[in-house]
Amino acid sequence: MNCKEAEKKIPYFLQDELDGRKLAEFVEHIENCPECREELSIQFLVSEGMEQLEQGNNFNLQKALYMKLQNAWQRVRINRALRYTLICLEAAVVVAIIIALCIVFRM
Repeated sequence: MNCKEAEKKIPYFLQDELDGRKLAEFVEHIENCPECREELSIQFLVSEGMEQLEQGNNFNLQKALYMKLQNAWQRVRINRALRYTLICLEAAVVVAIIIALCIVFRM
């Protein structure tokens, strides 16, 4: 993912509308690109900060953004683990079918 693509995805990330590969690509890019991380911070500050001000709440935007990114990483890790588990299960089914076919055709 390049910077232009990442910047276009920031509003979707802030609204929790990214998932799967798109979320993984986004958070990996943000993790490695200081310019895009800064843009994310600015957009988060504007959107979340305005909302918090309107509600009259005390807030720590840096911590809130950090928690949002940590939550995104957790979702990415869970998604990858589930994909890996699915691949392993599919492989096990294929092996079981091959074994069953070998047993049937030997008889």
